[in-house]
Amino acid sequence: MANTNKPFGMRPLGNLSATGAQKQYGYLIKEDYGTNIFQGDLVRIVGGYIERVSANNQSSVGVFNGCFYDDPVTGKPTWSNKFIANAAFTEDIQADIIDDPSQLFLIQADSTAIAQTDIGKNVYVAYNSGSTTTGQSAMTTSGAPANTADLTLKIIGLYADPGNALGAYAQLVVKINNHSFSSTGVAGV
Repeated sequence: MANTNKPFGMRPLGNLSATGAQKQYGYLIKEDYGTNIFQGDLVRIVGGYIERVSANNQSSVGVFNGCFYDDPVTGKPTWSNKFIANAAFTEDIQADIIDDPSQLFLIQADSTAIAQTDIGKNVYVAYNSGSTTTGQSAMTTSGAPANTADLTLKIIGLYADPGNALGAYAQLVVKINNHSFSSTGVAGV
């Protein structure tokens, strides 16, 4: 059975420290930040604020898991799984970021056929735009895995699910390889 092409960004799965707990911390998004951020998007810190990672070889602080703000239209406190740019916010936005360097994530591969020999290698990310309707990221892996240290994610394994198999669009367990609070990237094995 072939895998389905249905990207969902990066979903937290557990962590290498064996605590099993998902750790997230509050950071700020500048009120006038001009790029949408979706749940499951990689983010980084720039000038003290969270921004969506938009290119490979940028260090990431973690994965966006939603935000809290006062709605600029209704004035009501609002939680959302997406940050929509240019929404006329009048104050900085509180963002929940899964920032543990040991955190494992689930992500869908692109059309590149993933093989068993790719486990332990690193891979880039395709920074696809997410859905403004659902708030879900559409990031996937990008290209062929390699042993290169500066690639964004480290492939830990194939996600154990009966509908998931090695090949194109495989669901992979990964870890951020170039993390702001950890190493600057470790070569694949």
